[in-house]
Amino acid sequence: QGVMICITGDTHGGFQRFGNKYFPQQREMSRDDYMIISGDFGGLWDGSAEENYWLNWLEDKPWTTLWVDGNHENFDMLKRLPVEEWKNGRVQRIRPHILRLLRGKAYEIDGLTFFTMGSASSHDIQDGILDPSAPDFEREYWWKRRTRQRFRVLGHSWWPDELPSDEEYLTALATLERIGWRADCVITHCAPSRIVRRLNPDYTTDRLNDFLDMVDQRLEFQYWFFGHYHDNQAVDDRHILLWEQIVQLL
Repeated sequence: QGVMICITGDTHGGFQRFGNKYFPQQREMSRDDYMIISGDFGGLWDGSAEENYWLNWLEDKPWTTLWVDGNHENFDMLKRLPVEEWKNGRVQRIRPHILRLLRGKAYEIDGLTFFTMGSASSHDIQDGILDPSAPDFEREYWWKRRTRQRFRVLGHSWWPDELPSDEEYLTALATLERIGWRADCVITHCAPSRIVRRLNPDYTTDRLNDFLDMVDQRLEFQYWFFGHYHDNQAVDDRHILLWEQIVQLL
């Protein structure tokens, strides 16, 4: 039996879908098998006892967990983690068998090439981002809470690093050149602009969506998996949107 590779959508720090009851296939899995989370992993947020409990729970699962970042990650915590080489790409190790796949990298897993580009724009910040160091922060925060506004707090629930830096775009282009613009699988959090418009014409797109659109047109690939839009659907025969569903690639 070869390697088993499964892919799912946003977890936001809640890993219940990986329980034995919901995912019985795990009885046949080993550390050489993989569960890939397509963004908004959310398991590294505040360093609390509850968070550590769930990270340890996930670490105890029989497989190796791989994830790309979404827009809801604590990027200040991620910046403090060391980076190491892994399967021709670079990763950050959250636990021995929980690895973040970095932006704009490619990985060789069981003869397959995976190109990854995490990150996305937050869509729940229409009413602003509050700075905790501002003199009127407390008043603004509670007023926005009471009036049910959609906002986030800088350094607590929102980080500017949710979108790639210029350097990360250049890294992605260099990686794509290195692999000859050919990959078996693409794992991102948000989708190419063309796909976003098919999901909902009212969605706004940004520089990252447009960059992914260019990759979508130039790259030879089999499947493109992404999360972010909280739904499960095959947009077409190659672009797969995932949320709670777990699909088996191999």
